[in-house]
Amino acid sequence: MTDNFTLQPEENNGPLTAHTLRGEVLRIVFENEDKTYVVMKLADSENVEHTVVGNISGVYPGQDIEVNGRWENHHEYGKQLRVEHYRFLLPSSKAGIARYLASGVIPGIGPKYAQNIVDHFGEKTLEILDNSSGRLREVPGLGKKRIEQIRKAWQEQSKQKDIFIFLQSLGISPAYCVRIYKRYGDEAPEKVRSNPYALANDVDGIGFTMADRVASSLGVEKNNAARLASGVNYTLGQLMAAGHTCYPRIELLRSAAETLEVTVDEAAAGLERAATARQVVVCPDEEYGELVYQRPLYIAEHGVPEIVVRLVRVPRFAGQRLTRVAARNDLNLSDEQQSAVEHVGGSPLTIITGGPGVGKTTVIGEIVRRAKAARLKIMMAAPTGRAARRMYESTGFPAKTIHRMLKWEPAERRFVFDASNQLNCDLLIVDEVSMLDAALAYSLFQAVKPGTSVVLVGDADQLPSVGPGRVLHSFIESGAFLTTHLSKIFRQGEGSFIIRNAHRVNAGQMPETIGGNGGELSDFYWIEQDDPEKVLEVIRRLVTERIPERFGLRPVDDIQVLTPMNRGNCGTIGLNAMLQETLNGGSKPQFKAGERVFKTGDKVMQIANNYDKGVFNGDMGRIAHIDAHEKKFIVIFDSNQSIEYDMTEYDQLNLAYAITVHKSQGSEFPAVVMPLLTQHYMMLQRNLLYTGMTRAKKLLILIGSRRAVAMAVNNSRLEPRFTRLKERIAELLRG
Repeated sequence: MTDNFTLQPEENNGPLTAHTLRGEVLRIVFENEDKTYVVMKLADSENVEHTVVGNISGVYPGQDIEVNGRWENHHEYGKQLRVEHYRFLLPSSKAGIARYLASGVIPGIGPKYAQNIVDHFGEKTLEILDNSSGRLREVPGLGKKRIEQIRKAWQEQSKQKDIFIFLQSLGISPAYCVRIYKRYGDEAPEKVRSNPYALANDVDGIGFTMADRVASSLGVEKNNAARLASGVNYTLGQLMAAGHTCYPRIELLRSAAETLEVTVDEAAAGLERAATARQVVVCPDEEYGELVYQRPLYIAEHGVPEIVVRLVRVPRFAGQRLTRVAARNDLNLSDEQQSAVEHVGGSPLTIITGGPGVGKTTVIGEIVRRAKAARLKIMMAAPTGRAARRMYESTGFPAKTIHRMLKWEPAERRFVFDASNQLNCDLLIVDEVSMLDAALAYSLFQAVKPGTSVVLVGDADQLPSVGPGRVLHSFIESGAFLTTHLSKIFRQGEGSFIIRNAHRVNAGQMPETIGGNGGELSDFYWIEQDDPEKVLEVIRRLVTERIPERFGLRPVDDIQVLTPMNRGNCGTIGLNAMLQETLNGGSKPQFKAGERVFKTGDKVMQIANNYDKGVFNGDMGRIAHIDAHEKKFIVIFDSNQSIEYDMTEYDQLNLAYAITVHKSQGSEFPAVVMPLLTQHYMMLQRNLLYTGMTRAKKLLILIGSRRAVAMAVNNSRLEPRFTRLKERIAELLRG
């Protein structure tokens, strides 16, 4: 069966036998558009023809190749060897060399000229091209221009081909070979040999684990100093990915020693080397003895407190002018809301927190109204594009993502607005601050000039930031800033079962299954089901039929499936495969990347910050165009940005018909469908269920057993995060 790009033979379930073949490539039967998957005919040393299939890049007829794989019997194509490993060999026979030269490896040489060259030089042809290409003048029919073209093309392809052969011999896939070559150029072999662990820092997508495999292929010992340093830094990075900004030294060493399969003393030597190389910082700590930071997070966690303490200590700040603006006669603010507005005139940095339906948007609107009346320069921002758009829709005042407000400068690899070029505003309002991690907080506060009034708005009961730190919690718990906790649910929320049930869950109570009786529509439904296969079918029908028909919502644009995990039947991987086939099936331009297929029209999410392209983690959009010939594709994001990607950059995107609850932070969707099953037990926490529920604007459908929902509601235990932001703020204020 074929699609536009990839031939994937169907296999039987019979036994597979390992085997090695060495021979000459006779012809390419099929090659996908990005030239990473082939079906080819191979002649062995006895001139027996074999069918070989697999992920092989850069192969040409006439090449000699050694392939290792397993035999399989295809019901249509018969016996074939599915390749697991391979390495290129130069062709040795005259016929093989002629086919090789005529295959297109050298522009300007077709079958006629290839045969003329081989007829003249015989089996020494490749040696002549390598070492004495000037002798091409001896070949009848070759002019000076064509000879120069052949010499140049041979030199270029030979050098790159040798590099790729070397890299692939280390177990590096063709896609990563391309990235390494782009990063290092002709110096790639030397760079990789001298320090394979540099790959983890220099090449996107290559982490310590892959670099360690490469190092092992090069014979690097487990206790190699560079390996130990890189491994300790990798272990610390994994802990940072779990939300910590720092980690106790002894616990880090134990974890690193286990990861590296070395002793704790050897791991300690790696930590010392990493510290000497300024990759990590080791700090004394009263409670834990010593804490270890990755250097950027050390700078962030020590820089933020210094900045915010300076901000709150200024005697004059712009928000004081709001106190002279009268309240609106037609707006009845609660005492909590009134306090939140007045705090802006009483402190340079204030915090407003509370759940859904408690009037945070009303408060922001009133602060903006008074600021306009006081002729203050206003800026509003949020961590995600969707949150920024909500701010604009609710206030009528423009808002940007924090990244776009600070303006990334790709050439200099830094934000335009920073400590030396601060934002020109009097009032800065930042929403969804629960998403703010330590690094982004540092970039943000560096750009705030003293005298600016800063208002931070967020829901402290939501999931913490995906990145390291607990910025909002640390600010609130420090007691250093005027904080208003909004708790009263207003009338616009009293009729909403979404809001009512979100508050019930947050209070440790089960959701109520009221509403929607007698054909009356509700905004909340709970379908009790815990069989994953049945849940998949329910979700398929909800997204494609029931919700669009009953509520008039669009399946792709308006309905978002949220799930606790990536793995499992009802994780993002399985759900996206099912929803892609259901919502975007049929024959259309597409390309395969590993086990994933991307098609035009697919809903996708950016899963890593790409400052050069100006797209950031959590941005969502649709694939608008795939150019197989140029190996590029275009995504149009919700912000109307049109971004071009190389196909090798596919790992920056995931299908987004279904996303994790964590990835939904800061976003709001017209309709949310959320499976919550006992198979998700590792992730069943109250703040996860609460966060998922509060992403729904008009409709929430919860699918799960009573047991699974109860597990989430009753699990209020928060995973601890090592951070010293709160203590650092308190320490500076005491000083």
